Amino acid sequence: MTLSTADNKRKKKVRDGFEGQKLISLPNMIYKNTDTVNALLNQVFITHIGYFPKAFSHFRERRKGCEDNIFIYCISGKGWYMIDKKRYEVGPNQYFQIPATTSYIKYAADQDQPWTIFWVHFSGKEINAFNQALNITLGDGPQQVHYNEKGIQIWNEMYRCLEMGYSKDNLNNANMCLYYFLSTFLYPEQHFTGNEDKGIVRETIVFMRSELANKFTVEDFSARHKLSASHFSSLFRQSTGISPMEYFIQLKIQQSCHLLYSTETKIKEVAISLGYDDPYYFSRLFKKIMGISPKQYRVINNGLNK
Repeated sequence: MTLSTADNKRKKKVRDGFEGQKLISLPNMIYKNTDTVNALLNQVFITHIGYFPKAFSHFRERRKGCEDNIFIYCISGKGWYMIDKKRYEVGPNQYFQIPATTSYIKYAADQDQPWTIFWVHFSGKEINAFNQALNITLGDGPQQVHYNEKGIQIWNEMYRCLEMGYSKDNLNNANMCLYYFLSTFLYPEQHFTGNEDKGIVRETIVFMRSELANKFTVEDFSARHKLSASHFSSLFRQSTGISPMEYFIQLKIQQSCHLLYSTETKIKEVAISLGYDDPYYFSRLFKKIMGISPKQYRVINNGLNK
């Protein structure tokens, strides 16, 4: 029996070569001398990066695993991946990570609805510690996310940098972007709270910055938006990672650093200007956040000893 052209096409398996694809594989020698050239790149760095649109017949098999982490974000279509004998199905707006491993792995696009994917391979001397710290394991499975426009923008920045060559600045920028790219997936609540919620938090921060000399409670902030203190605090923490009062204090200390560095204002007066009547309390708070006293900060940063 003779196979049709369509049947033959279905049986074909390819690594890349898709119309409209983007692909950069960095030469091994790029990172070979990072011990002496650039300590930053010893940690975690991009080894391959690509974009495969409607990747019909895409298939990769890695019998001995992969020494890189593999990150794949599917924006449309479907696909699957397998680790040892465990198979996972992947759909639109799902991503998965396969940490560096010696286990048998393979992955492929669906035959009827092939996936469109943005992907990155990354490695480094600290890759195992990186995976352990972020709890990235072989059994995580696909993760559902909202359409990650921010992540795609960052991916484009990484690709653009590497496309321009492998200078130290390009490598540094691309690899520092990698952390930001991954964070948009690993911590979506920090990047994708509702627009209304973002507006509330943003307006509160603007208000905080304009009122650093005053004293407020979380109830004062929440009442401005007719929200309960607990609900407001939850929205604020989701967006910033810390409580409203912690954020307000940090803004105050940030302003005090500016005053200590750029003026000769006495420490007591700096404290009063930020709503702290007790300069000793202010100094204890400053040291708790900055690790040194206001006086030490001024000496170190400005050479003043007032």
